[in-house]
Amino acid sequence: MLKVELLRYTPDGEKLVASAARLCYSSVGIDQIEESLDNDKVESFLSLLMDLNHESPIEHISFTFGIEGVSRTLTHQLVRHRIASFSQQSQRYVKLEQFEYIIPPNISNNEKAKKLFVNAMEEDQRYYNEITEILFEEHYKKYINEGFLEKEAKSKAEKESIEDARYIFPNACETKIVFTMNARSLLNFFNLRCCNRAQWEIRELAISMLKEVRKVYPVLFKNAGPRCVSGPCPEGKMTCGKMIEVREKFRAIDN
Repeated sequence: MLKVELLRYTPDGEKLVASAARLCYSSVGIDQIEESLDNDKVESFLSLLMDLNHESPIEHISFTFGIEGVSRTLTHQLVRHRIASFSQQSQRYVKLEQFEYIIPPNISNNEKAKKLFVNAMEEDQRYYNEITEILFEEHYKKYINEGFLEKEAKSKAEKESIEDARYIFPNACETKIVFTMNARSLLNFFNLRCCNRAQWEIRELAISMLKEVRKVYPVLFKNAGPRCVSGPCPEGKMTCGKMIEVREKFRAIDN
């Protein structure tokens, strides 16, 4: 099950963005950019900034998310957003005694397809265990013969065995990841991944993330979502044709 937590974010971020933007439009020095910026002025200035799509000042703040219950299909897409930092659970160092997996809804809702899918996952686990055991025995003997103590030989043998056995795991394999994006990259992420044309799993993630950041910085992310929320659909002939419905959905996303 998808779990999204906003672990950290830049404190006083909206004021920081307003201050940085103020420097762009004012003759004041850096010692004065935060003077007289009360909450009302920050909100008003930031709201204007977002409506004008002046996004460079929002790069000064960042957000760190912890994500669980997602597949490696999703994280393969996630890491394509290159202006970000990622830390993902390793299959090289973590032995998966019983790996979890994500079942796509269309498979889960089809009894015959689901049975085949679950059987495939169980077979993957069985083969992983068998391959790990075969390789472990081979590597363990090698290290013992090379003079390693038993404890170290076991540790090195297990690492090497799971390093190769992990190749058996499918894209459905559940994983965990921590990643950080600045606000501008995050807006781009929402533009692309909240869209109805995005793959279902990363779309669910993007919408969950959007809900979290709107709780802390509602003005900054007031126009966030697919591009059609605040402008025309950019998908051309590939449009989902549901622009009005999408706009209503994202206006009410906090409710």
